[in-house]
Amino acid sequence: MIADTPVDIGTLRETLLNPEAGGFCTFEGWVRQTNDGRLVSAIEYEAFAPLATSEGPTILDEAQAHFNITASCAMHRTGYLLVGDLAVWIGVAAPHRDAVFKACRYIIDEIKRRVPVWKREHYADGQVELPRVLWRRNDPRGKKDS
Repeated sequence: MIADTPVDIGTLRETLLNPEAGGFCTFEGWVRQTNDGRLVSAIEYEAFAPLATSEGPTILDEAQAHFNITASCAMHRTGYLLVGDLAVWIGVAAPHRDAVFKACRYIIDEIKRRVPVWKREHYADGQVELPRVLWRRNDPRGKKDS
């Protein structure tokens, strides 16, 4: 799920409730205050929505097929986010803890690798970094991540 406004993570968590699940794991990625020793005031995230909304569910389906999980959910924010704001959320439920930890790690790693999201960091000194591709395949805008 790509979201341009804050999302109630309680609602996302509820989608994972299942009486077969004995374990639940989440990953939350927040906008941090520093990057490479510089103070950050905000980050702007942009996504190529057509590919992001198709690749995201594919990653969740792969996690379902590779790990013994009952359900998974993922959300990445777009737009202008301040320090401390939630940028990405992943939740996984499974009968046992080993599967939730492995599946959660798989999902965030694959999102970072395959979902086309760009970020532009805004620094406290007023400088703005040009967009960086977080996605490592060919960028739909014709650029590649280095």
